[in-house]
Amino acid sequence: MLQQTQVKTVIPYWERWMRELPTLAAAAQASPAKLHKLWEGLGYYTRVRNLQRAAQQVVVQHDGRFPEDFDAILALPGIGRYTAGAICSIAFNQPKPILDGNVIRVLTRVFGITADPREKKTNTRLWQLAEGLILHASHITHHASPCSHLNQSLMELGALICTPRSPNCAACSVNRLCIARRQGLQEQLPKLAKPIKPTSRRFLAFIVERNGKLLVRQRPAGVVNAHLWEFPNVEVGAATGRARHSVRAAAPQSTNGARRTDAPYQQSDFLLSATRPVCVIKHSITRYRITLEAWRAQLADSSTGITGHWLTPNQLHRLAFTSAHKRILDAVSANASLRKRS
Repeated sequence: MLQQTQVKTVIPYWERWMRELPTLAAAAQASPAKLHKLWEGLGYYTRVRNLQRAAQQVVVQHDGRFPEDFDAILALPGIGRYTAGAICSIAFNQPKPILDGNVIRVLTRVFGITADPREKKTNTRLWQLAEGLILHASHITHHASPCSHLNQSLMELGALICTPRSPNCAACSVNRLCIARRQGLQEQLPKLAKPIKPTSRRFLAFIVERNGKLLVRQRPAGVVNAHLWEFPNVEVGAATGRARHSVRAAAPQSTNGARRTDAPYQQSDFLLSATRPVCVIKHSITRYRITLEAWRAQLADSSTGITGHWLTPNQLHRLAFTSAHKRILDAVSANASLRKRS
């Protein structure tokens, strides 16, 4: 859960997870629907599928006991060098290095590394520095778990003191050793390549109701947010409002007007039944800045072969939705409650 996600965000998810699935065996046997619902809103859903695959592997290959060997941990699905090092050092006090964004920032500043840390040569040097520090810590005999504490300290130093902007150098415990501070380079390091300019995208989601049920679909395997649920939607041109393709990267209809089999929904399948959207949601996925407008709509008479599921609101709330579409569902539910009270 902590991969790419802050601790404060993870804590309530972790607590809920541990209530529902407190053991490796429970996680290994849980249904995909339950896994995704527990993870709903946390993002990067490949992690939860890897988590279950890892739990299943531990049950089968290690008799249900989480391995302590670095290579065995590294072999688990979803675990790379950094995560394996964090587990080995923090949980088992082994001298294994870690290198995340916080640690990279600390090391580049302390050692005055001015090259891009993402470059292979520089990244290798940073791993070597981290390994040297943890090996040195492992020789400290008066501390019960020096490897665990060193790596956690490096991460905390980067998160709380040696921050990306306006680092609190006066409060830093290693400020006298820091080359960047001595040379006035704290704000310039680490020297990262310029980020890719974000791309704006606009989608229309359609809230279609029939006999008290709403039309939804489940995203297929192999795409972003695979297996999660959403309302039917299409991508439209930001300037013209003309439909281009669906959110799952299906192509638009061909130039002769024939419907493409990889485009389950087109804007022409729906007729808007309101003058303004139910809600407008802005969010980001990787380098994309997305605006999602949710409209009440009806199926057009010309729409054929519409795929999806018609479900009641109660049924929908038991499913795992993408974060943006969960907000649409909440808005629809809130509007329904207001209508009942009025």
